[in-house]
Amino acid sequence: MRVLAIETATQACSAALLVGDALLERFEIAPRGHAQRILAMVEELLAEAGLAPGALDAIAFGRGPGAFTGVRVAASVTQGLAFGAGLPVVPVSTLQALAAGVRRRTGHDAVLAALDARMGEVYWGAYRAAGDAASMALVGAERVAAPAAVPPPPGHGWFGAGSGFERHGPALAACLGAALAGVVTDALPRAADVAAIGGERLRAGEARPPEEAVPVYLRDEVVTPSPAGER
Repeated sequence: MRVLAIETATQACSAALLVGDALLERFEIAPRGHAQRILAMVEELLAEAGLAPGALDAIAFGRGPGAFTGVRVAASVTQGLAFGAGLPVVPVSTLQALAAGVRRRTGHDAVLAALDARMGEVYWGAYRAAGDAASMALVGAERVAAPAAVPPPPGHGWFGAGSGFERHGPALAACLGAALAGVVTDALPRAADVAAIGGERLRAGEARPPEEAVPVYLRDEVVTPSPAGER
């Protein structure tokens, strides 16, 4: 299996290439210039692996939520590459990739992923480990909310991660109370985890056509919901 992955939803910019069990990754903190950097990273990875885009099986990408510009970059670059090479795409939640990365690094099986959404809000989702899979199962729904309005997830032993805890840590801790066991302070979503999740979904037959490489903006969905029957 050969999966290219792209993640640009935060200040971190990364690309990864999963070939069988081997993983190559480029990662850097780049508050600006994601579009230029991600294309260069993709070219470097393909060159290192000796692959043409057409030799890939799919392109996975961080579909958001996150910074509007960064999420659009990932979706547009993925769509362009996929159309050009005739490849399917695999959208992956940025929050899920963040949670999976925390589990991979620390072994924590319950992660509350929170990204700063500005305007005094956070994007958040609670994820629990699902067996030995790279991905983690969402508990409830991903939402955008004020830190004081984040409901404590069921049970205990949750570890917070992401820029939401860096920006709104005290408010989130007060709201979550005893459910929060600790915080992983340096966690960022990475393309390596998008690739692992994307590979699982590709094997499960969940790939989509290139035109479905679209961003997910939780705030837009809350503020301007689609009419009934529309997606």
